[in-house]
Amino acid sequence: MTRKELFHGVEGILSPFKEFLVKKGLKKGDQIVYYGVPGTCMPFVELLGFAIRSLEPEQVFVPMMDEIKAYKIQSVPEIGMQARVSSVGLNPKAIVIMGGLSMPNVSVKVEKVKAIIDKHPDALVMGFCFMHMFEKAGWLTTITFDCLIDANIDPVEVTTKT
Repeated sequence: MTRKELFHGVEGILSPFKEFLVKKGLKKGDQIVYYGVPGTCMPFVELLGFAIRSLEPEQVFVPMMDEIKAYKIQSVPEIGMQARVSSVGLNPKAIVIMGGLSMPNVSVKVEKVKAIIDKHPDALVMGFCFMHMFEKAGWLTTITFDCLIDANIDPVEVTTKT
C-alpha cells in the first residue's frame, strides 16, 4: 500500500525522515548511507543527519556513487554534522538517494544507482529531492523507494536594495 502525506517547511522534511527510520526499527549504530553530489547535496545530508542524531546511527556520505570515497558524518559541537573521516566500510541499514544525482547536468545514470541499491539488498531505500527531480528524470520507473521525500522550494523571493 502506498500512502502520501503533505507536510510544510523544514520540519515537514525532517520529521517524516526521522519518523520513518524509527518506525522501521533503526537502532543505535545502524548505518545510513547518503549518496549525493558534493556541494549541492551535502548541506541537505547534514540537515537530515542532524535531525536523526539522537538515534545515534553511523552516518556516511558517498559522493557521486563512488563508494570508495565514502566519508563518515560526525557531529561537530556548535556546528552540526560534518563529513570528517574517509575510508569507511559500508553495511547500510538505509540508503538515501539524494535528488541532485538526477539533475540533468550530473553524469550519474539511474542504472548506476540501481546497481548500488541491488548491491545492498537488505537496506531500506529512501529518496530525498526537490521539485519532483526523480520524476522529471524518469527515475521512478527504475527505482522503488520505501520512502520518498519530495519537497518544493517555489516560489523563491529575493529582495535587494537598489
